[in-house]
Amino acid sequence: MRLDGKVAIVTGSARGIGRAIAVELAKRGVKVVINYAHSDAEARKTAELCRAHGAETLLVKADVTDREQVREMVERTIARFGGIDILINNAGILGKARDPLEVTDEDWDAVLDVNLRGAFVVTQEVLHHMKKGKIVNIASIAGKDGGTVGPHYAASKGGLIALTFNLARHLAPDILVNAVAPGPVDTGLIDEETKERLRKLSLTGQIAKPEDIAHTVVFLLENDHVTGELVDVNGGRLMD
Repeated sequence: MRLDGKVAIVTGSARGIGRAIAVELAKRGVKVVINYAHSDAEARKTAELCRAHGAETLLVKADVTDREQVREMVERTIARFGGIDILINNAGILGKARDPLEVTDEDWDAVLDVNLRGAFVVTQEVLHHMKKGKIVNIASIAGKDGGTVGPHYAASKGGLIALTFNLARHLAPDILVNAVAPGPVDTGLIDEETKERLRKLSLTGQIAKPEDIAHTVVFLLENDHVTGELVDVNGGRLMD
């Protein structure tokens, strides 16, 4: 797919991985819909970074778990740009608890609602308008090895991987669906002690930057012969 002139919705793109993806797409001439739920100032910063590369942007505050808000986001995108070519399901939360015995029903429901159901809700609403295009889901190493964040997070990302495979089978050849499974990513929220511990677990001696994930997303968007794939970006920490 030639990216120049295409229209992309990037959920959860106010900061971190989502911001890096939005900016990387902007560099390639993509019209970017910047979705966020809470961080107005951060979302505006993402828009500024995208516009610095000459990209058209649309900021839409919408909770991915609220179907009416998602539907409105999609309708605003269609009204502004005339269509949707790319969907990046990036919005996600970690949850509060990590120990299985400490995860409450509320914790479980909140994480699964955003990370898995939210991705499906956005995809469903977009598919009413997308006849040909690309979908990339941002999963996690936790969806493959269980991770360390918590069982609810691991389950949500494992479910997102399975959803990717299912959608790929049903939507090909017109819509190609893939996922990226990052290991730890330095989004500015990790302290130095944790970074050093994580570096030692990586064969590259580093942890990923958001831009590393964004570059992988661009590869999947530009390649028209890859679908139903999960691309690991974890510095060799997990090998199949």
